[in-house]
Amino acid sequence: MDQQEVFKEGEENLIKYSESEKTFVGALSPSIFLRKLFGAAVDSALPYGNIGKYLPEDRSGNLVVIGAGKAAASMAQALEDEWDGPISGVVVTRYLHGAPCKHIEVLEASHPVPDGEGEKVAKLILNLVTNLDENDTVICLLSGGGSALLSLPAPGIDFSEKQDINKALLKSGAAINEMNCVRKHLSAVKGGKLAQAAYPASVLTLAISDVPGDAADVIASGPTVADPTTRFDAINVLNKYDIPVSDNVTSWLESEASETPKAGDERLSKSRFEIISTPFESLTAAQILSESLGIPAYILGDTLEGESRYVALVHAAMASSAAKHDQPFPAPCVILSGGETTVTVKGNGRGGRNCEFLLSLYQALEKEPAIRGRIYALACDTDGIDGVEDNAGAELKPEFYVAAAEKKLSPEPYLANNDSYGFFEALSGLIFTGPTRTNVNDFRAILILPE
Repeated sequence: MDQQEVFKEGEENLIKYSESEKTFVGALSPSIFLRKLFGAAVDSALPYGNIGKYLPEDRSGNLVVIGAGKAAASMAQALEDEWDGPISGVVVTRYLHGAPCKHIEVLEASHPVPDGEGEKVAKLILNLVTNLDENDTVICLLSGGGSALLSLPAPGIDFSEKQDINKALLKSGAAINEMNCVRKHLSAVKGGKLAQAAYPASVLTLAISDVPGDAADVIASGPTVADPTTRFDAINVLNKYDIPVSDNVTSWLESEASETPKAGDERLSKSRFEIISTPFESLTAAQILSESLGIPAYILGDTLEGESRYVALVHAAMASSAAKHDQPFPAPCVILSGGETTVTVKGNGRGGRNCEFLLSLYQALEKEPAIRGRIYALACDTDGIDGVEDNAGAELKPEFYVAAAEKKLSPEPYLANNDSYGFFEALSGLIFTGPTRTNVNDFRAILILPE
C-alpha cells in the first residue's frame, strides 16, 4: 500500500463518530480514522506552504543553497518554487528521498549510518561555502537525518571509525542530543563549523525540527549555530555507553582543536536560524482533525523520550484508566504524543522504535481483556521509515489478540529479541507509506472508545 492509499483510504463518504450510536458510522473505521490523523500530521510538516514566509525580501546578490536531511530535497523543491531570482546549490538526502529540482542539485547518501557518498557531499558543500564574501547569501535547508547525511570527519579522524561509533551509539539507547554531541565533536562541519566556513557571507538556516524541544543545535547536529556542548561532554557520552574508540579519537577529543564554536563567536554573527515546521504543530493538526470528526483529542507532549517499551507502559496505563474510569480523559478520546524514544538493542530482530512501542503497548493491554477491545493505536515515524526498516510503523487493533492466539504468537520473545517488525508482520499490522520527504519525528495516537 503506497502513501496515498494509506492516507486516503476511506476518504470518500467520511462520516463522524456518532455519539448516539457510540461508534463510527460509514466508511470511517477506527483504523482509517487513526491513519487519517497520521496523514494530517505529515501533511502539516511538508515544506510547501511553510517555507515562503521565511525567505529574505532582498534577493539580490549571489545565493548558494545547501542542505541535508530526509526533507532536504522537498525543501529545495519548495524553495525553487518560491524564489524568483537566480538560485543554485547542492543538498543531500537519504537514498530514495529525492525530489525533482531544476537548479539545485539533489544528491543521495546513507542514513542512519553514514557512507562514502555522504562524506563526498559534505566535502562538496563545505567547498561551496568556503571563500564567500559579505555580499553572498547562503540558505541552509536542514531536517532530521542531516547528521548522518552530512558526514565529514574532523582532520585525522578515520571515516570508518566514525561509522563504527555511529552504529554503536544507535544501538546503545543514547538520546538524540547525546548522539549529536559526539557527532559534532568528531566532525569538520557540524556544531557551527559550516557557518564558520561561510563567514562573512550571510547564512539563513531553514529547518524542520525532529528533536525534542526543537533545539537548533541538535537538529542535524547544528552545523550553522553555536554549540552549547563541549568536547568533555562528548567524552562523557562515550564513557556512559561504553562506546569503544581508538587512541586517535581519544587524543582528538582531549585536544582544544576538537572544540566547537560557542555563542559570541564573531564568525557566527551573520547566521540566522528559523524553524518552519515542528512536531507540536503536526500533533495539533491531528488534534484538529480528530475533533472535527467527533473525537476529543489530547496532546501529552511532543518531547517524550526514553526507552520505547517503557514509554509504552505509561501510555497503556493512561489508556486503561480512560477506558475504565474516564480518567484522565473521558472516552471516546484520542491520546496523542510525539518526541523521539530510543531502543537499546539486545536482540537480532527487526523493528524500529515505533513498532517496539506498539508491541510493548500490546503486551500491556493483552492482560486486560475487559477493555482491550475498545482500544486502537498507531505509532509511526513521520518520515515514513521506522528505524532502518521499510515501514513507517504499525497499528494495533483489537482483533490482533485473537489472531495472535490462533497463530500462537506471544509478545514476550519478540520484545526480548527486538523483533517488533516480525510480530506485526505476522498480524498484517505494519504500515507502509514510503518516504514522506519530511520528518517531525514519532507520531503516536491511541483511540479509546466507550463501552
